[in-house]
Amino acid sequence: MDERLLLSTLPYILAGSSLRVIEDANLVAAPWRYLLITPLIFFLVFLITAACLILSRKIWGEKFYAKYAAIGFLWTLFNLAVLSTLGFKNAWVIAADLKLGSALAGGDLYCQHHQTALKFLDDRFNQMIIYAHMLDASSTYFGVDWFGYYEKHVVPTFLIDLTGTAVVMFPLKLAILLPVLYMIDRSLQEPSLRNLTKLTLITLGLAPAIRNTLRLALGI
Repeated sequence: MDERLLLSTLPYILAGSSLRVIEDANLVAAPWRYLLITPLIFFLVFLITAACLILSRKIWGEKFYAKYAAIGFLWTLFNLAVLSTLGFKNAWVIAADLKLGSALAGGDLYCQHHQTALKFLDDRFNQMIIYAHMLDASSTYFGVDWFGYYEKHVVPTFLIDLTGTAVVMFPLKLAILLPVLYMIDRSLQEPSLRNLTKLTLITLGLAPAIRNTLRLALGI
């Protein structure tokens, strides 16, 4: 699990998230739709991703990375084309989520340049993790505070009810991520294991961010 493989796998996170929204939109009939519901969708996306990886490696050898990533992007584009048939009722949410998430992630990186204790954020994958989770927190904020959606997880729900706003998701994310990333860089010396752990953290932030944002944009 080197850096190139990690980056080339990111399109499959987008594909898996958009595939989940297809089920949210009731565009797939039973019994096939059950494959797109948690936890079966995790196994489905993993199997497809693994198959694409193995075939790409066998066909293109050492130069498989770009082709492997391209297949993931094509899958994502297909899912988005299917979803576009519904029409985007709140398309502005996509831009708003990207802007807010980018601004907050940029603010975190600005603080990192002025705090020696945050130098571990120089790692670009740590920066990607922060960015992915700021996008997730932004999508939760818009969903809960602007559209009346609700958070499903226990701790965030408690804190949102306590404070009366989903803005609490931003400091909550940072309070968890910063010590976790610090410990990962300090304790995991084996590059493959460290990169795989960081890919998992990116997925945990980016996947719900994409799903939430698409659902809000589509009005479902």
